Amino acid sequence: MVGRLLLRGMIVGALAGILVFAFAHIFGEPLVDWAIGFEEKAAQTAGEAPEPEIVSRATQAGIGLFTGSVIFSTAIGGLFALVFSFVYGRVSPLGARGTAALLALAAFVTISLVPDIKYPANPPAIGNSETIGARTELFFIMIVASVVGMMVAVGFGRRLAARYGSWNGTIIAGIGYLVFIALIQYLLPSINEVPEQFSAVVLWRFRITSLGMHAILWTTLGLVFGAWAEHQLPQTRYGNAALRRA
Repeated sequence: MVGRLLLRGMIVGALAGILVFAFAHIFGEPLVDWAIGFEEKAAQTAGEAPEPEIVSRATQAGIGLFTGSVIFSTAIGGLFALVFSFVYGRVSPLGARGTAALLALAAFVTISLVPDIKYPANPPAIGNSETIGARTELFFIMIVASVVGMMVAVGFGRRLAARYGSWNGTIIAGIGYLVFIALIQYLLPSINEVPEQFSAVVLWRFRITSLGMHAILWTTLGLVFGAWAEHQLPQTRYGNAALRRA
């Protein structure tokens, strides 16, 4: 059964990748082109030689973007299915659709939204090449802290639910997660390498588009995978035990 769910998760992930590609190609690539033009003009003004184009923009915005989106989303879909197989029937009495939707929402908040608030995505022309390593490390530290915080909050919330009820337990655990994330984001250093002349509108649209790509990925996984899995999995709070026996 887990193998079937894994396959379904990868298929749904591939579908999500196609949707992400379409969204990024339509709304994101024009912003990237603008940023590249800004970078080239800044280099010309500074008297710097243009960097050689190893891969053409047409390839990057076309087959390159499509391949990257589909492969990445397929892998995420497989991981999503494995995590779903583990939490189904354990975290809540929700059915397949509810569990998948809740898991996708938690993943979007934990892996995409929270790290993006502290270290948002940037288009070309933004960022010092000498700080790439440090920026990458900080971003992954934020992801790890967010994931760990969410896992602790879920476990803590389940214990509180047994004593104070599901609603109150969830609220208290959620507040605890927010306080923890606020503390981590306060302690981690901020990074601001945006050139003064860079368009604030382009930067804002690029970051919203980047977040929208993640939203499409997780929404597709949560809704489509959940609906597909619902036809095969038992809809009881002991569904996970039945899943292990299958």
